[in-house]
Amino acid sequence: MLANVPVDLRRCRILGLVGTAFLAAGGESAGALPVRELLTPASPQAALGLVGAYFGLVLLIAAWLLLGRLVRSPDRRPGPRELMAVLVVWSIPLLLAPPLFSRDVYSYLAQGAMADAHMDVYAHGPALLGGPLADEVAPMWRDTGAPYGPVFLGLASALARLSRGELPAGLFGLRLVALLGVALMAAALPRLARHSGADPAAALWLGALNPLVLLHLVAGAHNDAVMLGLLGLGLVAALGRWPILGAVLVTLAALVKAPAVLGLAAIVVLRVRAGDRPVKAALTALAAAAATTVAPTAVAGTGYGWIGALNTPVSSGNWALTSLLGRATAALLERLGSDLAPLAVPFWHALGIVTAVAVIGHTWLRLRPRPVYALGLSLATVAALGPAIRPWYALWGLFLIAAAAPSASVRHRVAAVTGVLALATLPSGGSADAGQLVLAVSGGVLALVVLVQAHQTAQAPAAGRTA
Repeated sequence: MLANVPVDLRRCRILGLVGTAFLAAGGESAGALPVRELLTPASPQAALGLVGAYFGLVLLIAAWLLLGRLVRSPDRRPGPRELMAVLVVWSIPLLLAPPLFSRDVYSYLAQGAMADAHMDVYAHGPALLGGPLADEVAPMWRDTGAPYGPVFLGLASALARLSRGELPAGLFGLRLVALLGVALMAAALPRLARHSGADPAAALWLGALNPLVLLHLVAGAHNDAVMLGLLGLGLVAALGRWPILGAVLVTLAALVKAPAVLGLAAIVVLRVRAGDRPVKAALTALAAAAATTVAPTAVAGTGYGWIGALNTPVSSGNWALTSLLGRATAALLERLGSDLAPLAVPFWHALGIVTAVAVIGHTWLRLRPRPVYALGLSLATVAALGPAIRPWYALWGLFLIAAAAPSASVRHRVAAVTGVLALATLPSGGSADAGQLVLAVSGGVLALVVLVQAHQTAQAPAAGRTA
């Protein structure tokens, strides 16, 4: 349908803005609202909000796909500055919207308050904090320690102190932090693309204007935005004449979320390509990483419990590949009466980690001349084969694949995955029942009807002029 739609930058900008506006409006009744404002899914307001949110979501995806056509066109293609302006316009309605697609932001606030109160956030969950903030955390995570590093917990602690426990101020502060991360991502992408021989505009379209960025990093305020922003900035620094600064920034990214530590491998490879000896490059990066780890940990006062917290348990219903295989194997063993059933999920999780290590090693051996692309594929492997997965985890690898994709076909496949994942989560962040699925599909179909009607209306005057 979109193949024959006339496209220009103004139409894409307006269509995406309408999409995010409907998303924000629908989120007011169907989003991840504070407990006291939650509505039952069967209520008319929640039902209407869910339809509106998916109506806006499909419009946003359509706007993004049309913008991709414009980026690929030989003429009238927008430059990086114009694309960054589109990102700003599309983000505006989401700034004051309630949290969407996840309740993790409430966990961030509660963990920040715990750190500010000098509680051990790695040994205890938000239940120890008690009070209104702990009540906002999803029940399955109230007794779970934080899996985040001292850099992010230091930021969350500072926001908890500044907001004085007020939920709206804390949520807005965390969204601003996430927006800063997205801004760093957008700033790094063109530079990484030029280094990798890719199109900067295509990299921005896929890596920053991606619906997953808007849904989960802006609307959901996930700390993955800070991790990816620092990671991208560190790689840019390493491409220049600041390899030590690059290692420092990548380490700071890993002290937000651990997967970014793989970026140190890219730093080392980049320095070797620049003429450094491998041993010197590795020792320099490791020394910078060690010093950077010590300093923020001392300032945050959280200690090194984050290392042990990396094995934070995942939810029993997680749909990661290894978790699905583990549950299926356990069910089969239970039917056979085997005592090995409880070991099935741990076995598959361990096998996933071993497989990921092997795949990552092969990737770096094969793509060593293209470290940015190799890092993107490695992070995608970690997300795909890890014990837990969420739609926004796809952004770990997608961000760098967008910057260094070797061909248009790779970008097209990644874009297709993006479109599917963008539709995979309800605005409330909860699981969907049959009624909610019907409402979500209804909103999406309504958006498609509106798009078709708008296209036919736009084509009618042109047909009249031709006649």
